[in-house]
Amino acid sequence: MIVTTKKLFEAAYGKYAIGAYNINNVEQTMGLFRGCVESEAPFIIQISKGARSYTNKLVLESIIRSVDEIFPDAIFAVHLDHGDEKTCYDCIESGFYSSVMIDASHESFEENIAITKRVVDAAHAKGIVVEAELGQLGGVEEHVSVKESDAKLTDPDQAKEFVDRTGVDSLACAIGTSHGAFKFSGTQGLRFDVLSEIQKRLPGFPLVMHGSSSVPQEEVERINKAGGNILGAKGVDDRQFKHAAELGVTKINIDTDGRLVWTRVHREYFIAHPENFDLRPPGTAFMAEYAKFIADKNQKLGSAGQIPDVRKFLK
Repeated sequence: MIVTTKKLFEAAYGKYAIGAYNINNVEQTMGLFRGCVESEAPFIIQISKGARSYTNKLVLESIIRSVDEIFPDAIFAVHLDHGDEKTCYDCIESGFYSSVMIDASHESFEENIAITKRVVDAAHAKGIVVEAELGQLGGVEEHVSVKESDAKLTDPDQAKEFVDRTGVDSLACAIGTSHGAFKFSGTQGLRFDVLSEIQKRLPGFPLVMHGSSSVPQEEVERINKAGGNILGAKGVDDRQFKHAAELGVTKINIDTDGRLVWTRVHREYFIAHPENFDLRPPGTAFMAEYAKFIADKNQKLGSAGQIPDVRKFLK
């Protein structure tokens, strides 16, 4: 069942965070639904600009509709990740998305407000929820590329003004995370002091953490052992998710970890089965492994086991 992120955030606020997982194909979609249904967790499907053009946006939407029928107990939102203004309008008009993200964080503060306000007005007229971003995360994710030297933490005072002037429904904050598999070096980590100050100025308002994959070292080691060359990868400590939830984070974005699982499964499979040229056996193995990964991640987010309460909340 597709719902808005706003409803999910109201149910989760202060108690747990909801996993927002990027998908690109049927194998990821099936594994995601299986993992969330098995762990009884609400979730958010994220579709990026890259995913919309990988095959065709209609193909991905059809896959989600079909898998929704296969798993009628699933409760989830469909969200555009890192959209520009044009893509946001396309998703709003499509009638399929329950939530869009407008990312104008690379613009000036005033221009970010102006662009976000236009998207909010268009989306709210259709009953669609809007996420925006203030501050800039470093790292690389598809078309988003920011040098670490150019990354900017979210200013708590600006966050309050931004939300008041735009009417946005949730805010992605830069608190030390970054995109991709190479998030931290040295003593870098999450800035809970900044997050706490934002929550004080925006009590009860849903905050979002982007770039929050944990980059499991076991996955990295297994990929490298199977012929990969991912050196120095390091992610967010997922033991910190629940504390982030207590400080108002209701949505945590996870993409890189899913790519690592996909890479590990396929590298190991073809090393073990060099005679194979059928895409289905490794695809089947990936769906099972991805479901296990998703269920484990939902436990760390605190969202596992929450479906019964969410169902009551939605009535």
